[in-house]
Amino acid sequence: MAISRVQKRVTLRRKLHILRAINNSKSVKKHFIVLVNGRSSIVMNDALYMYKLKVLLERLKAEYANLIATRREYLNLMKHVQHPKDVKVEKVGSGFVVKVNCEKGADKLVTILEAFEEMGLNVQQARVSCNNAFALEAIAVAEDKSLDVRNVTEKLLMVIDQKQSDEKGLMEA
Repeated sequence: MAISRVQKRVTLRRKLHILRAINNSKSVKKHFIVLVNGRSSIVMNDALYMYKLKVLLERLKAEYANLIATRREYLNLMKHVQHPKDVKVEKVGSGFVVKVNCEKGADKLVTILEAFEEMGLNVQQARVSCNNAFALEAIAVAEDKSLDVRNVTEKLLMVIDQKQSDEKGLMEA
């Protein structure tokens, strides 16, 4: 029976030592005094500390869920934003610098490149982005020197308008 008391005391001290380690307590003397006066005190202090951590974790989870919901709302709104079409063409040497911004849609790049080919423009360099809208920056050289900025701009606007009206017609059907 004396052995079991000693074993219980040793296991209790080990458990209290683990609680002190979890609690990050620097004061060994304080815990020693608490142990002498009453064993339940240290358990209550550590339980309170763990409860505060649990409350903090729940608050962080709620804040994270709120941020995720806000992000989802923002992305949903970005899908419905109307992007105005914008075509800018500048003459540079024997070629053109073309900048196109419009709504995303199927085969925009293909139709614009086909329009370049019809006009006799060879694309030297191009940068395309389709994150929230369609954006194209291209440097194209004209085979025919009679092309001017206005002709290229009108042709691209016509192609974009035609493509957007085709897409809207398909959506309504």
